[in-house]
Amino acid sequence: MVGIIEALAVQIPDGPAFREYAGATAVTPYLDDSEQKLHRKICGSLEDAIKRSGLKDGMTISFHHAFREGDKIVLQVVDTLAKMGFSNLTLASSSLLNCHDPLIAHIKSGVITRIFTSGLRGELAEAISSGLMAHPVQIHSHGGRAHLIQTGELKIDVAFLGVACADEFGNANGAHGKLNCGSLGYAKVDAEFARYVVVMTEEIVEFPNCPASLSQVHVDAVVKVKQVGDPELISVGAARITRNPRDLLIARYAADVIEHSGYFKDGFSLQTGSGGASTATTRCLEAKMQESGIKASFALGGITGEIVDLHKKGLVKVLVDVQSFDADAAESLRTSPTHVEISASEYANPTSKAAYVDHVDVVVLSALEIDLEFNVNVLTGGDGVMRGASGGHCDVAAGANLTIVVAPLVRSRIPTIIQKVTTLVTPGECIDVLVTDQGIAVNPARADVAQRLKDAGLPVYTIQQLYEKGIALTGIPEPLEFSDKIVGIVRFRDGTVIDVVRKIAC
Repeated sequence: MVGIIEALAVQIPDGPAFREYAGATAVTPYLDDSEQKLHRKICGSLEDAIKRSGLKDGMTISFHHAFREGDKIVLQVVDTLAKMGFSNLTLASSSLLNCHDPLIAHIKSGVITRIFTSGLRGELAEAISSGLMAHPVQIHSHGGRAHLIQTGELKIDVAFLGVACADEFGNANGAHGKLNCGSLGYAKVDAEFARYVVVMTEEIVEFPNCPASLSQVHVDAVVKVKQVGDPELISVGAARITRNPRDLLIARYAADVIEHSGYFKDGFSLQTGSGGASTATTRCLEAKMQESGIKASFALGGITGEIVDLHKKGLVKVLVDVQSFDADAAESLRTSPTHVEISASEYANPTSKAAYVDHVDVVVLSALEIDLEFNVNVLTGGDGVMRGASGGHCDVAAGANLTIVVAPLVRSRIPTIIQKVTTLVTPGECIDVLVTDQGIAVNPARADVAQRLKDAGLPVYTIQQLYEKGIALTGIPEPLEFSDKIVGIVRFRDGTVIDVVRKIAC
């Protein structure tokens, strides 16, 4: 008699390549050993995990930045890879900060030859801006990163993901255990799409570890290490709380704009950025919400302690968290059932089936520069050097109903409003209102908003008038001179190239 497989091949010639049953554990041999069954993902060292991963020269490694300036994973991994002799690797981190300056040595030695990131800061940014790398760094937004990964342009070979705690199967989170960094929104995308996922933790807890921000179905290896990160350094830098009187004045103006914009209604939704004036706006909104009996349906984004405070007071019903910006936010994620964690794809991926940014009414964002067409630069400073991040700026600006940019008119004797931004990150068509300490400008495309603000007696000017105010204080800046060498490629959230960063001419 013809065998079963052969008979199926004859009867269903275009069917799948059937295989004959070979035993209950033929494809899961680890089930024959109880010890191996439970502990097969546990690696004795980072080196062991790297060897198991099949990483080779020329491949791509990825990281997230939930610990921000307190991150201990990126350098720990790259140092180890250098000792193991790896070279020509692409580093794809959701962002890079001052704590990653030592990567310069690994770029010079050829361990890292390409970088994808949402931002750069510190000595690393200065070195790359000065032409350190042969290949331009690729700058993407948070939603844009998810888009690049999902579409396959950015293929992650091995993801190294630092977490607060994990069990032996790899169920992991950032909001429980002894080390609390909060949401792992950026790591979620890496875990889902990377070919091999290594979870690094200081604490392996009892199975099952719930809730699981990263699921066991995506994790290949678990490594216990001495240090993952320092949560106390999450809220430094961009995520600071300001006491600057000028920032507080801008925040009050921004809150007035929201109040009279036409969007300040019960059930409205909001996101505030990580800059000082942006976070201060949240505090200024509280009194207005209390007086008007208005509650927000949800607050989105990098969640701060100020937003958490409104949540605790019942003024914001739900917190939707892709990154926790301080200890209060991380603790709220751990304890509040209406503080939910989402991935960067859910947050802002323009090619996902739905993104939370599309449902935002009002967003308050910062800027390094803004020009007469309302184009915004959040990446390069007045000297043309990369010192910021695209982050979720263009993502939420594109999706929100009302996008407010807050910035001082003059910063360190340099005007914020210029004729043309040094680097275009968020196009002016996505920006509705500019709020400065010297007045407010409304995009001409939003005449409805401009009229409401004027009727409320707010100091509304044209952006040209504000530009002239700034120039009167500082004079017209000397134009920067650039060489032909491109050191950075700025990608819009849909993957298109919106600008490039060139090396400053010597």
